[in-house]
Amino acid sequence: MGRLAGIPMTEGPPWRHTVRFAIPVLAGALLQQLYSTVDMLIVGRFTGEAALSAVGTTGSFVFLLLAVALGISAGNGVVVAQRYGAGEEKDVHADAATGLLLLTFLGVVATVLGLAVSHVACVHLIAVPKVILKDTLLYFRLYALGLVFQYGYNAVSSILRAVGDSASTLYFLLVSSVLNILLDLLFVAVFRWGVAGAAIATGIAQAVSLAVATLYMHRKYPVFRFRAGDFRWDSSRVRHTVRIGLPITLQLTVVSLGLTFIQRAVNGFGPAMTASFTVGHRIELYLNLPCHAFQTTLATYTGQNYGAGKIARVKTGTHQTLFISLAMTLLISAVVWGFAQDIVALFGLGDESSAYCLRHLHAVAIINIVLSVYIPLFGVFQGTGHSGVPMVVAVGALGMRVLVTYLFRHSAFLGFSVIWWNGIFGFGTGFLISWTYYLFGRWMDRPQKASAG
Repeated sequence: MGRLAGIPMTEGPPWRHTVRFAIPVLAGALLQQLYSTVDMLIVGRFTGEAALSAVGTTGSFVFLLLAVALGISAGNGVVVAQRYGAGEEKDVHADAATGLLLLTFLGVVATVLGLAVSHVACVHLIAVPKVILKDTLLYFRLYALGLVFQYGYNAVSSILRAVGDSASTLYFLLVSSVLNILLDLLFVAVFRWGVAGAAIATGIAQAVSLAVATLYMHRKYPVFRFRAGDFRWDSSRVRHTVRIGLPITLQLTVVSLGLTFIQRAVNGFGPAMTASFTVGHRIELYLNLPCHAFQTTLATYTGQNYGAGKIARVKTGTHQTLFISLAMTLLISAVVWGFAQDIVALFGLGDESSAYCLRHLHAVAIINIVLSVYIPLFGVFQGTGHSGVPMVVAVGALGMRVLVTYLFRHSAFLGFSVIWWNGIFGFGTGFLISWTYYLFGRWMDRPQKASAG
């Protein structure tokens, strides 16, 4: 393959490739969650429950702005993976350069947009309680300044994963996580900068992570040693990346909007529920780490084997990966259920918030197991270019969650507990749509090499 270093996933036992690839992805995602959790722990311990709520309540809107980064970078990663599987060195180089240019531009746009709409979003979209509005706006605006670094990092990491190198992203995140924690302690615990310190620490850590990742990619892979002239706006390549990445972006946008409406309902129950949900949702993300890691894994695995024309191999790898995803999720769910009270106690919540949060964790430790056996299928659909399917699933699942939440939030049947029990209805819907599409086999249609146009 000339300058095409990396790890091909088109030969050998499928499960071995997916596990080897997924472990660094999972560890990296765990690190991201850990340092986000440390943000909350430090803010909660040194600044108080109100500041903790201010940091947590922006999560759904932050994710909305990051949806473009995650979606378009994932689309570019699929394109590069298909080129890599087909051994097309020149196209690997050109598509990677296009992705980097596109994501950098979109990162600048996201930063400007985030700053421009912050007040409107916090007041009218999320309905942030007045008591924490000032801190919420301060945190979000400072956080938005670092969005361009997150866009750049996602572009680089998706390219590296496309050629089978998931381990390197773990090292970049380790650097970022350790730096973030140290800066949190300095800015929040020592300097007493409150939510501003947490946002600034995150921005600096993200910038350093991008710098380290870019340097590594340049030195490790000759095919990714770009010159200034390589960064040209190639409309055909942009369209190809966007064609795959846009449905992923829309899927993530739907998820974010759904969570935003759920967050609005949460805020309607008062500050105690807002603080509880901030912690409960954070722990819920840990439960979902395996299924999302295997989604990322199957997108690369499928992309490479799709590019090589090995569809039967995709099926085998998918079934093996789903079994592993379920086993890992069951283990994490057992831990969360067994240690729920100890987990809640870490965050310094008040008595009312702690009671809500304990019930939240017990519920999602059961409900979220369903995600482990259908979310990884998204990677299969994305890797074969059928990235519109996860968007449809997301619309169905999140739409059902929001509908149930607003129908039953004031009912005697569920009341405030609908905030976490809505997952039964939403995830059940997602499971049915995903498996119906997979079993009918439409995702296997027209397995052929992707073209630039």
